[in-house]
Amino acid sequence: MIKREFGLIGYPLSHSFSKGYFAEKFEREKINDASYRNFPIEKISLLPAVLKENPALIGLNVTIPYKEVVLEYLDELADDAGEIGAVNTIKRCPDGTLKGYNSDLYGFAETMRRFIPSSSGLGALILGTGGAAKAVKYICQRAGLPTLSVSRRPGKDRISYQALDRGVFDSYRVIINTTPLGMHPKLDAFPEIPYEYLTEAHYLLDLIYNPSETQFLRKGRLQGSKTKNGMEMLILQAEKSWEIWNDPSC
Repeated sequence: MIKREFGLIGYPLSHSFSKGYFAEKFEREKINDASYRNFPIEKISLLPAVLKENPALIGLNVTIPYKEVVLEYLDELADDAGEIGAVNTIKRCPDGTLKGYNSDLYGFAETMRRFIPSSSGLGALILGTGGAAKAVKYICQRAGLPTLSVSRRPGKDRISYQALDRGVFDSYRVIINTTPLGMHPKLDAFPEIPYEYLTEAHYLLDLIYNPSETQFLRKGRLQGSKTKNGMEMLILQAEKSWEIWNDPSC
């Protein structure tokens, strides 16, 4: 039986969940014509070679640090992926063209719906400004949450970590870590925010899933804040990617 191939590009991929998840999915659901593998490419310019060397490869997930720079290698973008300027799912269409999607949008939106009270009216403080942060900001704004981005360098649409004070934490009760700080194997790292301002009225969401409780979440939990890691979002976006790859339209 000719196998359909899927995979993940990024660098490094030692933290990756996707390969194991899809292997278990294929076995559980008796999907015998598909395989999933990692492609730890050190630079995005190697993507065309990966595609050329693997002609049966019809779907790719994209992770750090390529969610934004991959756009220049794609022929078409789904509307929402084009709007935010970040892609985490690629589909190779029957004619060979590459179309980019962002299944993070679905995964994060559903995670937020389940975690944050719909009537909260809370602002969202977004730590980081990369590709994942763009998806998070897009969903928060669509949900009517005021957003404020935090970066190492301040700018017209963001503030620095040094500028965070009690007033910011009073106004933004949802705090979302989109950075890799605290990801395995660097378990002791965490975003440098004033955790002493966190309260029981705050919600901390970390897109990291390995470890299950980062230092960011632990510090929030110790302050009484509600916390959630990125595992649910990861599963939701993975299933959305599978749906995209198996949609006959392109």
